[in-house]
Amino acid sequence: MTLTSKARMEFVERGFSRRSFGRLAAMLSAGATLPFYNEPALAQLSKVENVPPGAVMINANENPLGPCDEARQAIHGIVAKGGRYMYTETDAVQKLMAEQEGLPPDHVQIFAGSSAPLHQTVLAFTSPSKPFVTADPGYEAGERAAKFIGSRVIRVPLTKDYMHDVKAMAQASPDAGLIYVCNPNNPTGSVTPKEDIAWLAGNKPAGSVLVVDEAYAHIAGIPFSSDLVAAGKDVIILRTFSKIYGMAGLRAGAAFARPDLLQKFVPFSAGAMPITSMVAAQASLKVKNLVPERREIIKNVREDTLAFLDKHNFHYVPTMSNKFMVDVKRPGEEVALAMRKEKVYIGRVWPSWPTYVRVTVGTQEEMNKFKTAFLKVMA
Repeated sequence: MTLTSKARMEFVERGFSRRSFGRLAAMLSAGATLPFYNEPALAQLSKVENVPPGAVMINANENPLGPCDEARQAIHGIVAKGGRYMYTETDAVQKLMAEQEGLPPDHVQIFAGSSAPLHQTVLAFTSPSKPFVTADPGYEAGERAAKFIGSRVIRVPLTKDYMHDVKAMAQASPDAGLIYVCNPNNPTGSVTPKEDIAWLAGNKPAGSVLVVDEAYAHIAGIPFSSDLVAAGKDVIILRTFSKIYGMAGLRAGAAFARPDLLQKFVPFSAGAMPITSMVAAQASLKVKNLVPERREIIKNVREDTLAFLDKHNFHYVPTMSNKFMVDVKRPGEEVALAMRKEKVYIGRVWPSWPTYVRVTVGTQEEMNKFKTAFLKVMA
């Protein structure tokens, strides 16, 4: 994809060099070939080939429950119409999400997942002189996108209680372009209080934008931050159907923000949404007890697994999500490779915490197999 002369001038004015144009254009037309672009591509860090039959896959924060029955039926019912774009299905998701969030429809934009809007906000609001501020350890996709196009990245360590250090993030750079908060955090599963996020929204550097990624908020049952959008703050909320709704492979998500903010990053992509994911999203949103029921299922399996870790004196980070970080007291990659030999595939390791491994909460059967393998590997 080539950049228009107007776009080139805008990027130059924001501090990008002309040498950056190739990468900026690549990001505008990015696909799974770029290492930062989307969740499946980022998962190349934990991508597994030649998976043996019966292997336990608890490495990518997927929801093994998959789409609910209502979503599956909706998908089956619309496949025959796959030759049509059917934009009205996307409009219906937008309207329904707006109603449920208490926002005007023009404050909601639908995407194929939440990674696309994350990377588009990086394009729109960061530059070599407008840093991307993120937690450490934190979800790396935005950071990788920023590095790819030449924007500066500032990592702020979590607090001793594993929360986002909102005061340090606010002070990280007076010229911050984008401040990214994933709540609950990925990879730790820890929660930053709503009042801290509201404080950050009100005390961040002037001109910066706060992105709150709520991919795992349904699982934790914590208050959403969409009221900050309703209040007109410089805040963009990201949501996905990949986690609680079990639609990681179907690709549906949304961004909530003031219309003027949306218009700064939405134009970086175009095209129709998959109609299968759009009808599945609608069906999922309409099932009243789906979220609390799935939250309880995940919680029960998670607490059983954490009780196992407690029993055997393994240290882990307190979590309210569908994953946890456990300290294996030696290079995490070694343990991950050893677990693979037991046909259990766990998540990746973060450079700042080299002895911790991330483990996704799977089904009870999967976590029972994890326990057996983990004890063997850690013996």
